[in-house]
Amino acid sequence: MPSYAALAGQVVRAPLILDARIRSATRLAPDQAPDVAPGRARYYVEVDVLALIRGNGAMPARVAYVADVPLDSRGKGPKLKKQRVLLFARPVPGRADQIQLTGIESQRNYLPEIDAMARGITREALAADAPPAITGVGNAFHVPGSLPGEGETQVFLATDTNAPVSLQIARRPGAAPRWTVSLGDIVDDSAGPPTAGTLLWYRLACGLPRQLSPENLESDSPDNARIAAEDYAMVLAALGPCA
Repeated sequence: MPSYAALAGQVVRAPLILDARIRSATRLAPDQAPDVAPGRARYYVEVDVLALIRGNGAMPARVAYVADVPLDSRGKGPKLKKQRVLLFARPVPGRADQIQLTGIESQRNYLPEIDAMARGITREALAADAPPAITGVGNAFHVPGSLPGEGETQVFLATDTNAPVSLQIARRPGAAPRWTVSLGDIVDDSAGPPTAGTLLWYRLACGLPRQLSPENLESDSPDNARIAAEDYAMVLAALGPCA
């Protein structure tokens, strides 16, 4: 099973996701595929389309593509014919019967669990309120409260759609910092952190820079700038790695 982050990355990059069965697979000669990575061979693959998981418009019943497939220790390729696969791809302009895989792992052996996860991520990605991709940090600042140890850090994020996304980290005396994420202009303090294994978690865990740069910090106080950087690091640690 791929991780949620690995599969989410494939889903959001693929305008076409197909459930298909391999009809034929022809290994190309080395001179036809000079740029193949060591330990792999390039195949010309024809598949029968079983279901269109993601895509605009109808698909032909049969499509073809090339795939770089891993070889075994003897340099032999797997038996691909009749295998059921999930394909993450893009259309080829002017060729309805051809697709192009989006990456080297974009032909995956079919498993019901992978199919269910891919369909769930696709529904999240196509929803009207889908979280946008994070492209960076706009600015971040910390405002101290009236009591020692009290304050709030706000981090405004840049997105691929320019939709507003922000992080809020609240500090209270004698309590661990609490953080939330808001989608939109209105801060929702009750939202809480995103659940791991959701598209919002993926967007943050895999899109946030690993640290704030000095250009991101808006503060005339070194202490406030330090607290903002610490709060941001706390959010990254709570999200966990983009596995």
